[in-house]
Amino acid sequence: MLGAMFRAGTPMTPNLNPQGGGHYFIDRDGKAFRHILNFLRLGRLDLPLGYGETALLRAEADFYQIRPLLDALRELEASRGTPAPTAALLHADVDSSPRLVHFSARRGPHHYELSSVQVDTFRANLFCTDPECLGALRARFGVTNEDRAEGGPHFHLEWAPRPKELPEVEYRRLGLQPLWTGAPGEPREVVGTPSFLEEVLRVALEHGFRLDSVFPDPEDLLNSRSLRFVRH
Repeated sequence: MLGAMFRAGTPMTPNLNPQGGGHYFIDRDGKAFRHILNFLRLGRLDLPLGYGETALLRAEADFYQIRPLLDALRELEASRGTPAPTAALLHADVDSSPRLVHFSARRGPHHYELSSVQVDTFRANLFCTDPECLGALRARFGVTNEDRAEGGPHFHLEWAPRPKELPEVEYRRLGLQPLWTGAPGEPREVVGTPSFLEEVLRVALEHGFRLDSVFPDPEDLLNSRSLRFVRH
């Protein structure tokens, strides 16, 4: 992959930094790239003692299509007694629908005004054949087993961020609710498709998956309607 990116004749121009000079920006994990460079320089896998991100490094090696590094990681996991992850599939579908909400807004002691605002409702379905990854996705979005109406390797999410024009009391009356992610002490609201798919992508890479397909536009990953990940 790296050879193809920088081969003569490839229509790829450097990103110029403010100080001038050509730099190439690759939107991948920078810390993991250190170990990839060392492998390419030395011809062997030399990781720090106790290194615990082999799944992430495997995902990066798969992206760059460095087959010898993938083989070396498998040998490392076998020597540690850690079995390589089993083949699995992860599928994430998300869509949104706008809804015009009418409500009475209080403008004074005896003055009410009819107002309207658009509320975007998001619905997502997550399917994963790896129970550990599925559990991580549930935890990431604050879903417990009791919250799920369906069983099996999938669950459903529905949320609608509250527009600032819509009073909180009207938001609750309509039965709408937000979606949160992140650590318990550092919650972040999922306000739309990009932030939702970004979290799914993070969990997928943490569990050794690689992106297999994007629908409808492969060039617009975080605004897609469907992502498919595989792990061989």
